[in-house]
Amino acid sequence: MPYNWKVSRHILPRLGRAVSLLVLLGTGPVLASELVIATASPAGVYHITGRALCSLVDIPCEARTSDGSAANLAALRDGEVPVALAQSDLQHFAVTGSAGFSDQGPAPNLRAIAALHSEPFTLVARRDSGITRFADLRGHSVNVGNPGSGQRGTMMTLLEAWGWSLRDFRPANELPADQQSLELCHGNIDAMVYTVGHPNPSIAQAVRLCDAILVDVGGEPVERLVTGVPYLTRATIAAGLYGEGQPAVETFGARATLVTSAEVDEALVYRLVAALFDNLDAFKTFHPAYAELSPETMITEGLSAPFHEGALRYYREQGWLPDEPPTTEPMP
Repeated sequence: MPYNWKVSRHILPRLGRAVSLLVLLGTGPVLASELVIATASPAGVYHITGRALCSLVDIPCEARTSDGSAANLAALRDGEVPVALAQSDLQHFAVTGSAGFSDQGPAPNLRAIAALHSEPFTLVARRDSGITRFADLRGHSVNVGNPGSGQRGTMMTLLEAWGWSLRDFRPANELPADQQSLELCHGNIDAMVYTVGHPNPSIAQAVRLCDAILVDVGGEPVERLVTGVPYLTRATIAAGLYGEGQPAVETFGARATLVTSAEVDEALVYRLVAALFDNLDAFKTFHPAYAELSPETMITEGLSAPFHEGALRYYREQGWLPDEPPTTEPMP
């Protein structure tokens, strides 16, 4: 059963039905015995991540598919879900009310839980398209991702750095991630982009079925991006992930992050964080993209929102963060 997590707007009318919720009337957040984690397309690592977290936590838990990072952040802001996955760049834009979140303004209640795997921005092209670098995309049919997805958000940031717009593609397609590889193989698009952990089954499908290639994404605009902001970094997609002969690919990327709202109960977030870090070795077995995760990087990289109180409580108990009052300002 989907729950809305804003007490003042939605919980009270549902008291008769929501037997798994205990509401502290008058003050305080919702105490919950069920967890919903907004993920993304079933084809991506986000949904695997949500399912992995649900398998570790000791309360009923649903990994819910969605349109992606931007949609997840909007749902979190509207109280439709208590926990969500989002790219580190979109987390920053949501906190600051910039880029695609300028109409909504800053999100002061957005809270960070942890950073997860690296997500390289990945450009995949038909081998016969003549596309061997990002600059070659102009004039081609390119899938930029559905509105609300992280891949679309990162692509728009990159286009701005290049001084391009969607009008530079003929046309710009808006397919969700789980459809784009087949459209590439059918010749309906020349290239697709995906901000995702590797290896990824959608990309593997494109390589296997139609001999698609992974393309380097670099150049001066990319250099300006990664040196100018804390939430993007240079990234390498390792050689051989998609078959023998696939070279290492140089690109840039974000990190997947786990986020929530200040209105979500501290105990719920604490239980989720404890389940993740107490079972980190088990969590890493769910996907190769998690192999290099460590507590140090997971609480320091790609986080723009302040930590939620439930996460802070666990990190201080472990001695990973100093025991001091949490900041209410976004992290630099």
